[in-house]
Amino acid sequence: MATHLITGAGSGIGAALARRLHERGDELLLFARDAGRAKGLTAGLPGSRALVGDLAVPDRLSWALSHQALPDRLDSLVHVAGTVDLGPVGELTPKAWHSQLNVNLVAPAELTRLFLPQLRASQGQVIFINSGSGLTANAEWSAYAASKHGLKALADALRQEERPNGVRVSSLYPGRTAGPMQVKVHQQEGKEYDASTLMDPESVVTMIVAALDLPRDASIDDMRVRPSR
Repeated sequence: MATHLITGAGSGIGAALARRLHERGDELLLFARDAGRAKGLTAGLPGSRALVGDLAVPDRLSWALSHQALPDRLDSLVHVAGTVDLGPVGELTPKAWHSQLNVNLVAPAELTRLFLPQLRASQGQVIFINSGSGLTANAEWSAYAASKHGLKALADALRQEERPNGVRVSSLYPGRTAGPMQVKVHQQEGKEYDASTLMDPESVVTMIVAALDLPRDASIDDMRVRPSR
């Protein structure tokens, strides 16, 4: 039975992934920003545990985790959590830049650093849920795209560094996927939200599980998946 740590398990892709892995009997650690959120996440997934820390304040993650019971080994760390705040460069404030860089890039880097000993012990893997914006930057997406371009660089460097330790590193670049983030994006873009035109989170989860279950003689470095409609 594998043990997985998932961020962003409260909705969208992260919630669908947690359900899928729970249904097949895997052990889950769900990362939550506070105790109330942790209770809500674990309530629907009996047997799962939560770790508490605020991804928006990555400087305090080490301190937060030092006060909690951590696993001796970890088979995967899946970074799903993210935040988005659109706007032209001429209007984005430092607060908007910092919030997206912290949650989307610095926190994943710090969590990975903190759990590398457990991942090395199991020869596990790290999966970064990136975005099409991690490959191409469009108007009004500068801060979000910068954070996701940085996430690609983090994954690429980590992959080379950890290959000798047997740790696999994958990046997934999904297109627009139905969920709360896209509701917010559509509001910011002034567009009507229609989930039927977007990918279902379960489709993205199928790709993540494929990477998790890939035999050890192979590694998926980068995966792109797009809505077919």
